[in-house]
Amino acid sequence: MNPASDTKSRVLVVDDHPLLREGVMQLINRQPDLQTCGQAASLAEAQTAVESTHPHLVLLDLRLGAGDVLEFIKATRARFPKVRILILSQHDEPLYAERAMHAGADGYVIKEEATTEVLTAIRRVLGGEVYISRKIANQVVHRMVKADAPDQAARLEDLTDREFTIYQLIGGGMTSREIAEELGVSIKTVETHKENIKHKRGLRTAAELVQEATEWVRQHGARLPDQ
Repeated sequence: MNPASDTKSRVLVVDDHPLLREGVMQLINRQPDLQTCGQAASLAEAQTAVESTHPHLVLLDLRLGAGDVLEFIKATRARFPKVRILILSQHDEPLYAERAMHAGADGYVIKEEATTEVLTAIRRVLGGEVYISRKIANQVVHRMVKADAPDQAARLEDLTDREFTIYQLIGGGMTSREIAEELGVSIKTVETHKENIKHKRGLRTAAELVQEATEWVRQHGARLPDQ
């Protein structure tokens, strides 16, 4: 092993798009102070990789296949408290950033940002700071200014992280059985979450829930397994 590599911060790249993942890894490996220590295309692979590669930072796509990204963040934070977690997401909806940060992420940067900002985010998070993409931060400020007329369909603060994940999957057209398989829980558990969501959202029927969730996904995007 090159002794110089010992001084570099180790980054694990987690993204289910091979080309995007490869591009990010090449970007990181061109830096004098950074190096990739592994890659993963799913949450299951990411969990194994964190255990085996001992990264300083996990660069995590918020939109992966099977599993719950927010639960993965919580579990990683609990088991490996020294590992920093930076979300690299295509979503510029502030709610995604808020959810990720509450789950334990140390930063949130949008994929469309310039590579210089992505690198800045990595270095600042590695340095112990919290980093939020400027575009997200601007939207949060704008929403605070508009607090007298909140967009209730876009906020969804009352939902738990698991309910929020299920809400997205409902809006993506998945059935209760498909959601149960996606998250590794029983259909009964999914149905219970759906009832809780309906209650919190003031919805009377399953059809109303599907309609609202579908419209929210259309407007704001969602973490879907086939994208």
